[in-house]
Amino acid sequence: MDLSYPKVMGIINVTPDSFYTGSRYQTDNQITAAAIKMTVDGADMLDVGGYSSRPGAGETSQEEEMRRVLPAIKLIKKELPDAIVSVDTFRSEIARAAVLDCGASMINDISGGEGDDKMFAVVEKLSVPYIIMHMKGTPSTMQNNPVYEDVVADLLRWFGKKIFTLHTMGVKDIIIDPGFGFGKTPDNNFDILSRLGDFRITGLPLLAGVSRKSMIWKTLEISPGEALNGTTVLNTIALLKGADILRVHDVREAVEAVRLVERLLNHDF
Repeated sequence: MDLSYPKVMGIINVTPDSFYTGSRYQTDNQITAAAIKMTVDGADMLDVGGYSSRPGAGETSQEEEMRRVLPAIKLIKKELPDAIVSVDTFRSEIARAAVLDCGASMINDISGGEGDDKMFAVVEKLSVPYIIMHMKGTPSTMQNNPVYEDVVADLLRWFGKKIFTLHTMGVKDIIIDPGFGFGKTPDNNFDILSRLGDFRITGLPLLAGVSRKSMIWKTLEISPGEALNGTTVLNTIALLKGADILRVHDVREAVEAVRLVERLLNHDF
């Protein structure tokens, strides 16, 4: 995939309790319709997850996550054979099955390898792109007073260690995600967004996932369902600061933001 032009990743949550109700897809028809619509709207890849990572979320068993995720990926690949599907999981066995048995071609790990100590080895063996996200704690604990000396510097040190380990193992296709809202205060989130360009020092593609998150709706005193306009504003800022991939609930609006920002940055008036 050529990341010289920003890409859009559509979110398909096959969970009953994701923080944004509009992203919950439960039936085969809902999953298929969402995948087709996102593809028609311009999604470059689809991210399928079956474990709710909203703040305070409870535990989902590996068996239940598998039951949700693997059939959904198979369904999407049957309907859209050329779709690039990412599996959103921190469990290595689910990642392995999603790639080898269901047709997924990327792994999106919100735990950065800390949720399953076998994940890095599985990524190396599968030889697929790996999205490594930073999260302080777990979904159930991450918002319990997260503290940083300097949030961007702390994250860069964390990424540096992880990237070194992955490179040592021979993993090359790495995408970094600072993890907006995952163990960060609203001030932390806006600090990261303001300094997002600092993450370019890693030399790796950068994913920004701010779609309908609490940094938007808490600031504006609205609901996640009303946060599309705010999402587009922050996606635009992320693009201007060097984001290579936008992970979003609303694909068409994100694609429009990409096109307009690229027109601005690469103009020949």
